Amino acid sequence: MNISQNNNSQPVIKCDSVYKIFGSNAKKLLDQSEGIVDSQKFQEAGCIVGVNDASFEVNKGEMLVVMGLSGSGKSTLLRCVSRLTEATSGKIFIDGEDLLAMNSKRLIELRRNKMGMVFQSFALLPHKTVLENIAFPLQIKGSSTHESIKKALEMVELVGLKGRENYFPRELSGGQQQRVGIARSLAVEPDIWFLDEPFSALDPLIRKEMQDEFLRLQDVLNKTIMFVTHDFDEALRLADRIAIMKDGIIEQLDTPDNIVLNPATEYVRKFTEDVPREKVLRIDSIMDPYDPNISSSINIANNAIIETVAEKILHSKESITVIDNKNNPIGSLNPSKVIKILFGDKI
Repeated sequence: MNISQNNNSQPVIKCDSVYKIFGSNAKKLLDQSEGIVDSQKFQEAGCIVGVNDASFEVNKGEMLVVMGLSGSGKSTLLRCVSRLTEATSGKIFIDGEDLLAMNSKRLIELRRNKMGMVFQSFALLPHKTVLENIAFPLQIKGSSTHESIKKALEMVELVGLKGRENYFPRELSGGQQQRVGIARSLAVEPDIWFLDEPFSALDPLIRKEMQDEFLRLQDVLNKTIMFVTHDFDEALRLADRIAIMKDGIIEQLDTPDNIVLNPATEYVRKFTEDVPREKVLRIDSIMDPYDPNISSSINIANNAIIETVAEKILHSKESITVIDNKNNPIGSLNPSKVIKILFGDKI
């Protein structure tokens, strides 16, 4: 699936027809298939299709959430883009540089200086303190002890662990341990951040807190992020865009509101049918063009989530003017349309 971008600058991540097939004769079978990969036929031939013809771009500062059920290929795609797993075929570019053509030395340099990774398992060093765990990758990179500790202290404060810098991992809760993992990853100041199910091992309350913290960090740091999850609610909360995968194929890649309003396939529709639309849709995704002939005493921001302004809309007996962040009118909204989108045939 190819996704065009409005941004004309070079994407930070660019994938062209990436395939990952597991099996001893994978490359031969892929070459013979001429790009038309049938997962069932490949499985009968002793191969497993991990990623099937993935093409997409991620722009600077964007958070692309890759989601799907277990076995959909989402983690395999992430590992291909970070080259922890070698793609069977295709092209992957990082800031315009061919990732698959890099030698080992250049790849190590790229990972140390440009990439950060956080996984589901915290993988903290049990005999090192919080501060030492965070400073460790900086010391590997060649920073002095003084510099690495100074940076680690900044990261401790950033992720809200001040006062626990001398604790050992066993003395921390799961959410606190995950914060250490995030701080350790951020310490090297990566431009690109890969996160694979980082919150899935946490209980629901801590998970929600970590999502809030993650959004706060992204607002401050503006990283380019690929974030893998199997949780659609999490994807909706975090993503600028969502890629939904099934059997290695990207079924749809779009903004959260477009995926909910316009599912591209039956599989995507089933994913979205139980989503409370008021929690996802922004006003600008459902507004009508601005009509200066229609006067309104009520204004609503175009980027507001419907849930936050629903009461105001549903109690209005007139069309509502939608305004941008400079208070310019850019659209109109009829309360009856909102009711139909939210409740459909249920009323």
